[in-house]
Amino acid sequence: MSKTIFITGATSGFGKASAELFAENNHNLIITGRRKERLNALATELKSKHGVDVISLCFDVRDNNAVVRAINSLPNKKIDVLINNAGLASGLNKIQNGLLDDWEKMIDTNIKGLLYVSKAIMPLMIKQQRGHIINIGSTAGKEAYENGNVYCATKHAVDALSKSMRIDLLQHGIKVTQICPGAAETEFSEVRLHGDVEKAKTIYNGYEPMSAKDVASVIYYVTTLPKNLCVNDLVLTSLSQANSYYINRV
Repeated sequence: MSKTIFITGATSGFGKASAELFAENNHNLIITGRRKERLNALATELKSKHGVDVISLCFDVRDNNAVVRAINSLPNKKIDVLINNAGLASGLNKIQNGLLDDWEKMIDTNIKGLLYVSKAIMPLMIKQQRGHIINIGSTAGKEAYENGNVYCATKHAVDALSKSMRIDLLQHGIKVTQICPGAAETEFSEVRLHGDVEKAKTIYNGYEPMSAKDVASVIYYVTTLPKNLCVNDLVLTSLSQANSYYINRV
């Protein structure tokens, strides 16, 4: 049965790969992001290639008013799956040297943005008495590591919010899944290093990290389970990575 999948941060990385995989499997999409040209190009491509309905909403999850306006503009308020994917790391400094702009960007996107979108969509799922919220966490939400500080804190918040959502939405038949990827070769490190492409490439030297498609395959999988079964929390790494500290580089 075709579902409607709402994906934040769909213009790159896990979000884009997820949009492509769900469209390939004949699901309709609502894709969101800040980069309008990329967003519209992806929507056009997926509609043409797979014949599914795709709505693109260009807004910044950090702006609650924009979130509410965008979701209120939808012609059909039926959303089966929400993938809270929009998020980022910004900066790689020790906490005493951290930049306030980096901190605010991560807190506003990773925590407040997830809350804004969820708050706008949860009532629709409650009305349906069904739905599935997938929050993209991180191995950084399971442990802290050197220079990770505020990014780790935001992903620990996602971990706590996922647990809380699961409890509070339990009576409404809404699934809540947290998926926590480790190192994956996307734009993540380039963004974290403020656009230093060459340095970002070195992060993945000496081992095979996950790809966005790898993570998308797991996101898709958890939506295919029987309606009485929910994967609550899933940590995902490449074979070369044990956790945030240990990577086997050759």
